[in-house]
This record gives sequence, structure tokens and C-alpha cells, in this order.
Amino acid sequence: MKSLKHLNKYFLKYKWHFLLGILFTIISNYFGVRMPLFVKSTVDSLMSNVKIDSINDALLVSLKIGGIYMLLSIAKGFFLFLMRQTIIVMSRHIEYDLKNEIYNQYQNLDLSFYKKNNTGDLMNRISEDVSHVRMYLGPGVMYSINLVVLFTLVVYQMIAISPVLTALVLIPLPIMSYLIYKVSAKMNLLSKKVQEEQSLLSTIAQESFSGMRVIKAYSQQKSVGDKFENAANMYKSKSMRLVVVNALFIPTILFLIGLSTLLSIYIGGNMSFNNEISLGGIVAFIFFVNNLTWPFASIGWVTSLIQRAAASQQRINEFLSVKTNTNEVIEDTLFKFENEISFNNVSYTYQNTGIHAIKNISFVIPKGETFAIIGKTGSGKSTILSLLLRQLNPNSGAIKLDTCNFDKIETNGFKNALGVVPQEVFLFSDSIGNNIKFGSNNPIVSKERLDEVCETADILNTINKLEDGYETILGERGVNLSGGQKQRLSIARALLRSPEILVLDDCLSAVDTETEDKILKELQKEKTSRTTIIVSHRISTIRNAKHIIVIDDGSVIEQGSHAVLLKNKGFYYDLYKKQQTDLKNNEDRKKPL
Repeated sequence: MKSLKHLNKYFLKYKWHFLLGILFTIISNYFGVRMPLFVKSTVDSLMSNVKIDSINDALLVSLKIGGIYMLLSIAKGFFLFLMRQTIIVMSRHIEYDLKNEIYNQYQNLDLSFYKKNNTGDLMNRISEDVSHVRMYLGPGVMYSINLVVLFTLVVYQMIAISPVLTALVLIPLPIMSYLIYKVSAKMNLLSKKVQEEQSLLSTIAQESFSGMRVIKAYSQQKSVGDKFENAANMYKSKSMRLVVVNALFIPTILFLIGLSTLLSIYIGGNMSFNNEISLGGIVAFIFFVNNLTWPFASIGWVTSLIQRAAASQQRINEFLSVKTNTNEVIEDTLFKFENEISFNNVSYTYQNTGIHAIKNISFVIPKGETFAIIGKTGSGKSTILSLLLRQLNPNSGAIKLDTCNFDKIETNGFKNALGVVPQEVFLFSDSIGNNIKFGSNNPIVSKERLDEVCETADILNTINKLEDGYETILGERGVNLSGGQKQRLSIARALLRSPEILVLDDCLSAVDTETEDKILKELQKEKTSRTTIIVSHRISTIRNAKHIIVIDDGSVIEQGSHAVLLKNKGFYYDLYKKQQTDLKNNEDRKKPL
């Protein structure tokens, strides 16, 4: 139950729903308790000297008794409805708030968190886990309050009728409490294992859907299907263990409740012969015991709900307590970029792998210039960008914007000044227009502005050829576009922000050199005072940059302009020669024989 303490703030937020729910529970059960008492007084009256001389008298008495009983039943049902409308509605509000809290945490956590956790597990926490917590907040809380209130009112009335019979009838209840105590720990363990298997199952399904083209290309449907089936069998096996516990638990409780009813009839009958209790009192006792049947039978179910909720909330708390490595500063002050961005002896090591990605790197990016980073795969280019975009914090050294350390700058302003075109393009299952507008800081974007950025990204002609133009709906992750088309859409999305700092992360790898040259020339034309940072493995992409740094094994091995680096005849020169040879060979292969 310790993990569920996180939810106390929500109970406080919706305290009026909660308190009114308790009030309506008390009133509903009050009328529920009055019904057996009315039956008792009616039976005792009929067994006394009340005389019924005709059918009409009998009919009137029946109508009166039935009418009063019906009114009590309607009153009980009305307040039962109000009880559900307050407590269950409260649980839905908390479910909404909890999902938003989780989603906000998802957005705040840095990339290192997502590299250590799989998507299926994260999806399961915001869906299945929150649903289990909601069941505790709604039915679990409601039935628990109802049991406490009903038990208090019923036992009070039972003692008022016969303390001795009450004590004897309630003997099975301590046994029930002991069983609940012993089984709860087992339920908690089984519930946690079931949730873990559910997360694994979701992960396999999500990865299979995302990688379906690869699965089909390699004809691995059977192996992937077997993997999913094994995970499903494990989930079923552990779920069935939990089901078995519940299946044995609830009938045991019902048996103990039935035993209380038999004790009421047998012992009450003996006491009636000795005039220790009236016949109406015995009937009332049977009603009272039956009234307790479902609340006490629901203890097993509610216990299961609470244990599942505790296991789920523990999983939720595990990542809600994760602190982001990028200590974001959100202030009212405006973001200012006046001179330069500098890396001073910056190093970074990935915790989960121990890889020293970059080592004591230093360089300066002047405002308004085009700066480029080039290097082999795995040289540390992406790590530098992640640090530059404040997705990671350096282990040592300092990154500064003008004279201010990166961890002190105003985060929202900095991110609004960025236009990022990532290496792995992500497009939403939405229209082309909305995908481009996603990057805009202005919610209203004219068609002329869309045309302008699409022309710069060399994608306008492609869009105009489509039947629905900007309204064309894309498949999941833009599956109905080529790699080059997706990259150019991503460039248009970034340009729509009119960013002060444009970051191009190897985003032209899927386009031909002619298209690449055209896009780069267009970017140069309209850059004004924009700072452009280009990361690439192709020299053709970065050759016009004013300053280029060459990265190898996490260190800067060369830097300077394209011309200077060629004169040095080092790593950059060798790479240039190799790429020129590869380009010439490709062109020769395309020539007709």
C-alpha cells in the first residue's frame, strides 16, 4: 500500500467528491438498514394481536407494508446512484490527471531514459497500469467505504436485537479476515508478475508491428509468432495462477457467509422458543446477514484490485521518480543568442554501455555562420548534437551560450529558437500540411508560407502532383513516402519555425547529390542571420560550411574550412578522395553500354 500514497494528493484535490461519496454511502446504507427493521416490526405486529377480518383489510395491510418497503428501497437506490456518481466520477478525474502526469513525465525525460526502456513497457504503464489504479480509486474505494459503513450500522442494529446471537453469527468473520490477510501477500506477488508479463507482451507486439516490413522481408513470421506465443503462454500461465487464488478465495468467503445465515436460523430458532428473541428479530437477522453477503464477498475482489493497483502504481512510481539529466530552467526571461556557442573540454560517457562517446572536445560555433561536423559512423557526431540540443548533460567540461552555461539558459526560449531535422525522420499519421505545421511556433500558417518552405526543401512539386496536395493523409511514420521525400518534408517542417539555429543531422542522406546541392543552395539564400549546424558523413553536404570539424573516436582530429582541410591532406582529404572515386564509379555504372 506504500506505493499508493502517491495518489493521496488526488484525493485531496477531489475531496468534495470523496466526502460527498461517503455521505451518500451513509445515507444509502441507513435506508438499507431500515428495511430489515421495518420487516421485523411488521412480522412482530402480525404475530401479535393484529386482526384481519376481511380480504380488503389484508389488501390494505399488504399495500401499506409493500408501499413503505418500496419507498425505503427507492431511497436506498437513489443515494446509491449518487454514491456512484461521486466516487466513480472522482476515479475518472484522477485517472485523467494521472495519465497527464505520466505523459508529461514522458516528455520531460531525456533520451538516455528511452534508450534504457522499451516502448511497449512505457505504453503499458500509461494504459494497463493506470486502468488498474483507476479500479482501486473507483470500485475499490467505493466498496471498501460501503463495507465499513454497512458493517457498522448492521452490527449496531444486530446487537440492539440480540448481543448473544450477534456474537455467534459473526464468528466466521475473523476467520475470513485471517484468510484475506494470508492471501493478500500472494496476490500482490502474482499481480506484479502478471503486469511484468503484460509489459513484455505489449513490447513484442509493438516491435512486431513497427518492424513488419523487415519481418516479412526475411520471412521470419513464424519465429516472431513463436516468440509472441511463448510470451502469451507465460502471461496466461501467471494470470491463471492469480485466477486460481481468486477462484478458491471467493467461494470460501461465500461459504462462511452462508454459515452465518445457518447460525442465524438455527440458534435464533432455539432462542425464539425460549422467548429470548422475537420471530421478527430472526427474520431481521437473516436480512442483515444477507446484506453483509456481497460486501464481505467483495473483500476478495477488492483485495485483488488493491494489490494489482499497488503493483501497477509501484511500476508507475519507478519512472515518475526518475530525474531528467538535463536540468531544465523555465523562466519568464527571453532567450538571447548574441555571439557564439562554445564547447570547452567536453566529455560524455553513456552510463548503460560505458562507451566514452566524446573526449575533451573544444570548438566554437559563431552566430550567423554555417558550422559542420563530419566523421565516420560511431565517431561521436550524434552525441555532440544531443549535448548541443540539451538532450544530454556533459560528464565534464562546459557548454556555453555566449557567457552562460547551458544548464542555466531559459529552456523554452532555447528550444523555440531551434529548428532540428533529425537523421531518423518521424512523420505522424496525419495530413502532409499538418506534419509540416507541427514545427510552427505560430498556430496559423498561410499557404504561401507553406509553399515557400516546401520550395526551399525541394518538395513543393511533389506535393502539388498529389491529388489532395497538402491534405494528403500519410500512413504510419509516412510509410507511403520515399526516404528522400520524408527527409525533405522534415526540412520544410524545421524551416517553418524560422529558427535562429538550424540543425541538420545527416538529413540529406536519402536524396541524390543534385537535389542535395539544390536544397543547400536554397538554404544559403534565405539564411539571413541564422546559425546553421550540419552533421554529415558526406563531404558534398558540408563543403560550403565556413568551419568544419572532423571527429574520430570521440575526438576532434582536424578543423578548418573545406579548402584548408584539403590542403592538410589528412583524414578529411582521404575521405574526400574516396567519396569522389565512389561517385565517379556510380556515374560510370549508370552510363549505357
